[in-house]
Amino acid sequence: MQNEINIPIILDAVRKVGNVFLKDYKQNAIPQTMDELLQKLEDIDTLCLSSLKEDLALQYPNIPWHIGDEFDTDSQRNPSDNEEYWLCDAMDGAIQYVQHIAGWTINLALIRHGKPLFSVIFDPLANEMFWAKDGEGAFMNGRLLELSNKTDQSVMLAVFEYGHQDKSDNDLNKKIGTTVTNLIQNFGIVRNYGPHGLQLAYVGAGRIDLFVQEDLDTYNWIAGLLIAKEAGAEIITTTGTPWKWGSESLLVAQKSITEKYLQIKSTN
Repeated sequence: MQNEINIPIILDAVRKVGNVFLKDYKQNAIPQTMDELLQKLEDIDTLCLSSLKEDLALQYPNIPWHIGDEFDTDSQRNPSDNEEYWLCDAMDGAIQYVQHIAGWTINLALIRHGKPLFSVIFDPLANEMFWAKDGEGAFMNGRLLELSNKTDQSVMLAVFEYGHQDKSDNDLNKKIGTTVTNLIQNFGIVRNYGPHGLQLAYVGAGRIDLFVQEDLDTYNWIAGLLIAKEAGAEIITTTGTPWKWGSESLLVAQKSITEKYLQIKSTN
């Protein structure tokens, strides 16, 4: 296990493959069938992973790779047994990419002892590189991130998200509906944007005031969680307990805002 990590090399590798996708953005036909869509998504994964693996292999030849399949609910409940590994969401927002819509990023996290040690989120369209190392702060294009200081809920931007698991045999759809209602009734601006990790990075950057999700989505969250945490956000569940790997909800904001949200939730 390598104790030190070469951050510029990792950022360069992520930027390189992100810019490859940027060059091809909107150049291909939008898929019209499920087979076409699945093939496009597979092609994205293959290109992204092969590029990252090739560029990082010389510096990190012994670190294994784990693919973050957000459709696999069970695998998201616990970290891998590996002491250290790369966790890659080849493209967060791949659906937007193939639909010619903005809102797609390249996400990569280095997991050590079951916790994210380093993570990076690159938004090629905006040319913004978010990254964080545990205990060392969060940055965007070299600038230290800071949370929003808003106190007026009427000007706060709150976002909600949902995952891909089957919601037909539980009360998740009802919880999500209640979440949206609570947000609309109590926050001035409510959105559902798409790329989960980027939204969490935006909390760290002060662009989004609150992020909430009422299901399990570890792989989509993990890179952005470290960035938000290192910027000073509180990372908890919607029941108010500390978030841990496998938690089935997520609430991220500055502490005063999470406290207000939990108060709103308790009265509904």
